[in-house]
Amino acid sequence: MTEALLNTLQPLAQVAALGGAVAAAPLLWWRQRSRSATPAGRLAALTLLTLFLTFDLIVFGAFTRLTDSGLGCPDWPGCYSAASPVGAHAEIQAAQTAMPTGPVTHGKAWIEMIHRYLASGVGLLILLLCVLSWRLARRPAASGAERMPSPWWPTLTFVWVCVQGLFGALTVTMKLFPAIVTLHLLFGLGLLMLLVWQREAYLPRPLAAPHGLRWAVAGVLGLVLLQVALGGWVSTNYAVLACDEFPTCHGGDWWPAPDFAQGFELWRELGRTGAGHWLSFPALAAIHLAHRLGALAVLLAVSLLAWRLRPLAPGGSRVLLAALGWQLITGLSNVVLDWPLLAALGHTGGAAVLLALLTLLLARLRATSS
Repeated sequence: MTEALLNTLQPLAQVAALGGAVAAAPLLWWRQRSRSATPAGRLAALTLLTLFLTFDLIVFGAFTRLTDSGLGCPDWPGCYSAASPVGAHAEIQAAQTAMPTGPVTHGKAWIEMIHRYLASGVGLLILLLCVLSWRLARRPAASGAERMPSPWWPTLTFVWVCVQGLFGALTVTMKLFPAIVTLHLLFGLGLLMLLVWQREAYLPRPLAAPHGLRWAVAGVLGLVLLQVALGGWVSTNYAVLACDEFPTCHGGDWWPAPDFAQGFELWRELGRTGAGHWLSFPALAAIHLAHRLGALAVLLAVSLLAWRLRPLAPGGSRVLLAALGWQLITGLSNVVLDWPLLAALGHTGGAAVLLALLTLLLARLRATSS
């Protein structure tokens, strides 16, 4: 038991140290750029930096999944108990010799471990943000002091990123279990939304709007989150090409007898039903078609919201429509171009941007109602 714990803690500390090295350069840049800023200004800049790196982490996580590198190192937190693929060269070589296309190859191992280093770096930045927020909150308040969000927000964000790390570990140890991988994606996007909300709290730019518009934004945000969950379910079940035509699904058929019960059986292994049988084509088609129907609902809802925003924030309305258009183009490209990597990455990044925009809009409208 002690040896097993040591085999986990030692690579965990080493991976965290490498994550610290990854975070060092952005931290030096932040310190240099915010040297003359106020304490709140420095925290705002650190939040923005962490937000940017979290977006990068989400896109790189998609790259890890789309290149089938999620099991490039089949244990956690290290790679065959080593801090990097260099220390696991022999084990990786043996696995690659046995199965040349993976799941374990030298290239995939490096992709997986770089993803872990980036995640550790973001986690350390969020920990620093949490510590600095509490230190600043405990200082005596001066008259005319800057606006500061509650330090409980970065505390919640730190807890959130720890849970996200747990799902990252389960993604590997449970061998790409679809429900776990989808939750891992959703928690990553939730982390981005938390950081967007905090960044806006430092420099509020309230928008005067009818109270009902705030509820409309919240409703559209919830709908987009549901659609992103459906998209994650499509990706983690490799159901993108279950419908390889548009607007029809397959072979000119609009509705190829989808099996929604089997497709949305949530607790099961990758490619299997809960009973252990292979997942059928109608089940994969059901997953894909559900995402298409969700896309239509999102297209109508976001378009209507953008139209309602035009008198209030014409620039924001255009940006929202641009993000929606990007999602439409990249989503269609995934189908008609046979799931190219760039289109798939663009679709994940676009989903993150759309959620960030709606979160930002909700935060600004919320400021006017208090």
